[in-house]
Amino acid sequence: MNFSTAEENYIKTIWRLQQSDSNVTTNELSAELQTKPASVTDMLKRLKEKKILNYEPYYGVKLNNDGKKVALSIVRRHRLWEFFLAEKLGFDWDAVHDIAEELEHVSSTELIDRLDQFLGFPKTDPHGDPIPDSKGRIEAINHFALTQLKEFQTAVVVNVADQDNSFLEMLKQKKIGIGTKLEIKQRFSYDGSVEIKIRNLPLITLSEQLAKNIFVKAV
Repeated sequence: MNFSTAEENYIKTIWRLQQSDSNVTTNELSAELQTKPASVTDMLKRLKEKKILNYEPYYGVKLNNDGKKVALSIVRRHRLWEFFLAEKLGFDWDAVHDIAEELEHVSSTELIDRLDQFLGFPKTDPHGDPIPDSKGRIEAINHFALTQLKEFQTAVVVNVADQDNSFLEMLKQKKIGIGTKLEIKQRFSYDGSVEIKIRNLPLITLSEQLAKNIFVKAV
């Protein structure tokens, strides 16, 4: 079944919102996609006719199994293109998302499978998000927020939750990226900020808001 670019954007957004809330409301979709609730309702009715989601007015929307497969296919394409742009073309991690948003709608299965093989079957994208395989399987990442790291415990950055360009640019300026090893030297109870140490760099203070969007694995 073929889907338009707009339909794929809705499917992917519903899947993402569904990770934290099983039923997604039209208001959530309206805010996320910056469109009118009436337009959201029209699109949900259209997608319901394609039998990929369950939708009832006032009760929200939820992708069914077929819808999840479509969503994971889109996510797979997006994250593989991000990896390609960063690793093969040298784009910074704060520049790949918008380009991948366009490339993800190239839906040739053969192209994506060959791209995956060419890249060496990467497990995660440049932001540390897992890349679904050709069967839609996605590996869980064993990590926790930097705010939960104990003092004087060493960890490595494996994922960032916020992929807004300004957030990624800020991390880049602070020399923090996927694979960065760091250690919390001090916590400040007043505002929840943390002081961290990265090898060969001066101590850095991160706000609680920043730290809770950085995910690490203890080493």
